Amino acid sequence: MTQDQDGQELLTTAEVGPLLSAAAEHAGGELLDWRLDHVDHDPLRSTTATYVAEVRWSFGQRTELFGCSVRAQGPAATDERAQLFEAGGRSAAVWIYPADPDLPGLARAAYPERMSEIVNEFSLLGRPVGPDEVNLTMVGYRPRRRAVVRMEVGSQVFYVKVLRAESAAEVAARHVMLDEAQVPAPEVVAVTDDHLLVLREAPGRPLAQAMFDPEPPCRAETIVALLDSLPPAVAQLERRAPWADGVAHYGQIVAQALPEEAERLDWLVPVIEDGLQGLALGVEPTHGDFHESQLHVEGGRIVGMLDVDTLGPGRRADDLGCLVAHLSTVQRMNAEQTERVHRIIREWVPVFDERVDPTELRLRAAAVIVSLATGPHRGQEDNWQAETSTILDAAEALVRQVG
Repeated sequence: MTQDQDGQELLTTAEVGPLLSAAAEHAGGELLDWRLDHVDHDPLRSTTATYVAEVRWSFGQRTELFGCSVRAQGPAATDERAQLFEAGGRSAAVWIYPADPDLPGLARAAYPERMSEIVNEFSLLGRPVGPDEVNLTMVGYRPRRRAVVRMEVGSQVFYVKVLRAESAAEVAARHVMLDEAQVPAPEVVAVTDDHLLVLREAPGRPLAQAMFDPEPPCRAETIVALLDSLPPAVAQLERRAPWADGVAHYGQIVAQALPEEAERLDWLVPVIEDGLQGLALGVEPTHGDFHESQLHVEGGRIVGMLDVDTLGPGRRADDLGCLVAHLSTVQRMNAEQTERVHRIIREWVPVFDERVDPTELRLRAAAVIVSLATGPHRGQEDNWQAETSTILDAAEALVRQVG
């Protein structure tokens, strides 16, 4: 076993250059330049990274997105769908977007020509459409995990979720479950054999935008009521571990990326774990990843709840703590936006404290914040070190409120 068994050093330094060059040559091109774009590091297990690359092909030069994974225990079955190369005693799976080995539907979701076929197959507009009427925008791509594409067809907007094989049917069933309970989840209009889930756009505006309005977009009681309206059947779904269960894992990821924060994390993580020790997992229906980007609002009402993949049993403090964590770590706000978000926090948290234990709420929020602190490095954001420390400041502030 090499010292760099999970591939982090290989995939995040200049060492990866020859590997990317070999992959380009194997595909019939010549690598001209590259830069690291995104990195997912699971210490001692695996690393997956993407790279923006300039490649000269026979038809000319083009910007490509390369992906690469290294696993400490060797290639997984789906790695065989990529190109496997040996690098320093490790096997590396390399692919060129959109040929993600775990997201077969991405090869269709990336092209208007292919998506127009789906629009017509499922008669989404009630009339035939051509590729020139389909406009696609990548909203988010987590290599080997999931992707979301915004699809505009004429005046109508859809969102295409690109999922792993084992996820698509289960996610579709969750949408149906919520629809039957009159919980405002987006309508599923198509499910394909290559695991694409096509959703109609939710009405209203994202809370992530509306929270900057002069007046709060909805009341805290409305948030709590939405969660309490989740049907009992949600609690019968497979349990997803709450974010707090992974606080040590995420703390390790942050500490490896930013060693100067290791001492603070060595204090934060045990305080959070000790404070939550002994609490039952909970059997309330929960969203599982509840924050401002998952909600649409209109006229003070919540008219859409997104990303219901994570529904399952848990504690109400799991969801409310997740929302508090995200509100507490919004980045790059101006002074006016900062004041408006802080006002929401000041008004909402006391209401949440009436629904759940205040100490549990703050500790669970702090645990989610530690997980969010992995984001700036993972996304290779400018000044990611300072942003990571600022995020951890929010976790520390919540923990110190507990005393």
